[in-house]
Amino acid sequence: MKQTQSTDFSREYIRVVTSRFLEMKKTAEKAFEQVEEDLLCWSPNEKSNSITVIVQHMSGNMISRWTDFLTTDGEKKERNRDQEFMNTIENKEQLYEVWNRGWEFLFHALKNLNEEELLHTVFIRNEPHTVIEAIERQMYHYSYHTGQIVYIAKQVAGEGWTSLTIPKKKSKDL
Repeated sequence: MKQTQSTDFSREYIRVVTSRFLEMKKTAEKAFEQVEEDLLCWSPNEKSNSITVIVQHMSGNMISRWTDFLTTDGEKKERNRDQEFMNTIENKEQLYEVWNRGWEFLFHALKNLNEEELLHTVFIRNEPHTVIEAIERQMYHYSYHTGQIVYIAKQVAGEGWTSLTIPKKKSKDL
């Protein structure tokens, strides 16, 4: 019975994190749709990132972290992290290509994860993590950047912004 409860919990954990990552992806995409194509590369200053740069970085991180993540370090030698912070995306079509490519790696890895593997040790930059810790580390990282994407989109959309959650002063309308 104990093994069954553990397996049920493990399956449920994988289902829940997969669902949360999918919600995060959709939230950012709803923000993308509210931004004019020529403003996707806007940033408030030189030290800040644009939506396109954040997308490049997230995708690069996802590809690195989730490729063979059970057997190789999550920081792949071939990853060029600095390149991720140079804007190379020219339009929304490219934005979505880069964006979806990263997410494909993440969802493929989660889909193929066995419940028994959640407590296995994996490495990110030579630091050991359980698979659960590695997932949660990436959950934090991607939610941080999704928040940035939404905030930037809200700034550039201005008065035309449509809230992605409950709009201000509309809680009682629920």
